[in-house]
Amino acid sequence: MQRFTVPALLGILLLSLVSLSYYEMIDLYIQSVIMFIGINIILSASLNIVNGYMGEFACGHAAFMAIGAYVTSVLNILLFTKDKFFGPALLPPEMALYFFPLTLLAGALVAALAGSLVAIPSFKTRGDYLAIITIAANFIVTSTIINVDAIGGARGFMGMKKIIYAMEDVVELPWMLIWVILSTFFTVWLIRRYVSSTYGKGIIAIHQDEVAAEIMSVNTNQMKLVAFMVSSGLAGLAGGLFAHILGYINPGSFGILKSTECLVMVYLGGMGSLSGSVLSAILFTLLLEGLRFVIPQINTLMHWMHLLPDTYQVSQVWKWVIIPLILVLVMQFRPEGIMGNKELSDIFPRLKKFYKFK
Repeated sequence: MQRFTVPALLGILLLSLVSLSYYEMIDLYIQSVIMFIGINIILSASLNIVNGYMGEFACGHAAFMAIGAYVTSVLNILLFTKDKFFGPALLPPEMALYFFPLTLLAGALVAALAGSLVAIPSFKTRGDYLAIITIAANFIVTSTIINVDAIGGARGFMGMKKIIYAMEDVVELPWMLIWVILSTFFTVWLIRRYVSSTYGKGIIAIHQDEVAAEIMSVNTNQMKLVAFMVSSGLAGLAGGLFAHILGYINPGSFGILKSTECLVMVYLGGMGSLSGSVLSAILFTLLLEGLRFVIPQINTLMHWMHLLPDTYQVSQVWKWVIIPLILVLVMQFRPEGIMGNKELSDIFPRLKKFYKFK
């Protein structure tokens, strides 16, 4: 019975959040914060596969998020809404509720295939060289999107809210909240199973010593390929959810700053720690949301001190300062992150019996 404790608690959490949302006991803002926490958990945990467990240095995670976001969005618009470029819908809008998981999966699969293309250079390169390759991949993806007018180009792509409304017309529930929570649970479960598997042991061996792993008959190229594909596919899943929460996406949403956010969460939580990725994603999201309320106070103070013209306002530019600063401070004072390479079950051994895999 102990093995069912965690699934039961997660089910209770899901039902509680859905009920609170349905009866309007939590407003849309709180729901959005919860959803962004879920997306950040997916991004942080998925990047931790490559940067943490495998010990590589990938810096372009937002590229795969962008691929998943655009593939999922275009498929849903093509299938369920009338669009001036794609024409009439191919399926009735009410079918969106049943096909939405499939379009999310399609976006994740395309992102995973793109991840395999980045994995190939990793067979021969590591460290700084791989970082440059992944950064280049990030710019290639965003530049390609900018130059494809069919998906909005630099203007962005919209219309995903219609998909949400279509699902709510069938059954009036907070569907995006449900999909994000289920996807978050699925991601944590999948990564936990993955790192406990033969492939997981293989990428940990690569992290320790790649040459020794090859001597011990570990197929390092195959291990790297699978790790990159799983990591990229989950990033694509997060991108598809992200696009439908906002209802609008543009290439600027998936630039190097978004990749830096993913890096901050991984290193803040601890490389090779799934628990750390979850905790850091929660803390990071709440920190950014808290700072959102601080900015107006900064504006008022700086105007009062005559440090800014009356017409000038400190805006979202602060993110370019705060996020890299967090990364610098973590590397300086806590390079191992919050959890290091440990899990909560290592600190609290009694937790192991509730989710031990046989």
